[in-house]
Amino acid sequence: MVSCALLSGVMVPSHRAWAQGEAGTEAPAATGPMTTAQEAGAARAAHEAAMMPGFAALTDRLLPAVVNISVSSVIHADEHQPEGPDGSAPAGPQSSPFPPGSPLEKFFHDYLHHRHEDGKPERQVQALGSGFIIDPSGVVVTNNHVIENAQQVSVTLSDGTEYPARIVGRDSKEDLAVLQVTADRPLPSVPLGRSDEARIGDWVLAIGNPFGLSGTVTAGIISSRKRNVDHGLYDDFIQTDAAINHGNSGGPLFNLKGEVIGINTLIYGGSGGDSIGIGFAIPADDARGIIAQLRQRGYVRRGWLGVRYQDVTRTMAEDLSFHKEGDSMGKMWGTGAIVAEVMKDGPAQKAGLQVGDILTALNGQPVTGQTLPRLVAGHEPEEHVRFTLWRRGAYQVVDFTLGKNPEEKDPLPSDTHPPEHAVKTLHDLGLKLGVIDQTARTQYELSDSQRGVLVLRVFDGSPAASRMMAEGNVILQVGEQEVNTPDALQHALDRARELKRTDILLLVQDKEGLRWVPLPLGVTP
Repeated sequence: MVSCALLSGVMVPSHRAWAQGEAGTEAPAATGPMTTAQEAGAARAAHEAAMMPGFAALTDRLLPAVVNISVSSVIHADEHQPEGPDGSAPAGPQSSPFPPGSPLEKFFHDYLHHRHEDGKPERQVQALGSGFIIDPSGVVVTNNHVIENAQQVSVTLSDGTEYPARIVGRDSKEDLAVLQVTADRPLPSVPLGRSDEARIGDWVLAIGNPFGLSGTVTAGIISSRKRNVDHGLYDDFIQTDAAINHGNSGGPLFNLKGEVIGINTLIYGGSGGDSIGIGFAIPADDARGIIAQLRQRGYVRRGWLGVRYQDVTRTMAEDLSFHKEGDSMGKMWGTGAIVAEVMKDGPAQKAGLQVGDILTALNGQPVTGQTLPRLVAGHEPEEHVRFTLWRRGAYQVVDFTLGKNPEEKDPLPSDTHPPEHAVKTLHDLGLKLGVIDQTARTQYELSDSQRGVLVLRVFDGSPAASRMMAEGNVILQVGEQEVNTPDALQHALDRARELKRTDILLLVQDKEGLRWVPLPLGVTP
């Protein structure tokens, strides 16, 4: 811990401070005449220091808009936990990244985890991530993997104020999520910048909550652009050497204007996933459209071309005599995505695309086999786009109307109300029940894997109300029988009545976890 304090005490002089020193107002007093070499060395040191930015004022402005995201979920003891996005073990009770007995190990377990009772088939697990506010009304952006499978989500501001958060929408393919908190005042926010304007070598700041240590600021540069690390179909990461660790996920990567140019998502690390200066962020220009769709409808609709394609290699370009557009001398080989198959009745076939065509640009933006999926997905179905392509020795332009991938289904129905057959009212218990659809998962913050029957309403004065059941609870079992629909639950109750039982035992999941709830049968509320 001493070394941390020493590191945090390092000060980097700003350009203004050195300018004052040069003017004689704050420069150290000379101890004697300097030689020519000493003068040259001092001048060089002053120039180098003057070129280094100071981040204190910028940090003061940005910190209030960066939040700590706390997620709690219930997992079963025998449930397999997948690896984290950085390849590390999940943040379970036995996954502390710190050496045994170290000062931070106890902090890690006490702060991030709830201990569970021996023999209990499930446990409550907490994890932390980062996020940032993009609208004073309380709109928060983070990674999808931060809030995935969460039963409860809360957001803590830099001043310690904590708010419950509602999941507005999430997208697993781009690994983004949007939350909403309700505050009694406008909240500090930060804007999304233009990541396409960022250059390799530009200074950046990463702010987040590594290992639960809130308000941590690290600085670095953009190490590379357009990185594909096989994380997904739409890889286009910004690589940075700003230190990013567990808990930074979902946090912002800022440029020196104070704009978010990336969302910190992945790290390459050594043992335990520790930062070694290779982190990856989703570019803001890729995220902007996704965030807008999540805010608008809670899910993302992506355009579909209806082709199979390959990246054009140099050898392929030579064999096809494929030259770069505008190269009148024919000395520069072209780049693009070559069509290997045109799917029947797809948008590409309707537009006249042919096998062997090489797509080189979409709405004027250069295309390769690597970038084509991301660029097409950045447009919605039914949107009109224009492709530049190379066909049999000549360039031409073709207009497309993008379609919707038939293999992808909208996670939300057009009608947010469940069909009547999916809703059932049990007057004797005082419950109105429904199915768990995607609308319910978003509204009640249920995980994608949640199963059971959803409680839509509890009537006042009913047996269910007397047992503290509430809207948003989920009934998993009637006795030892699992139920997933209101009809299945009704059938289990009818069976209990046939057996002349006077009460029924329900396994109910609420915000606190699982509990058994006994209810009398045959009582009218």
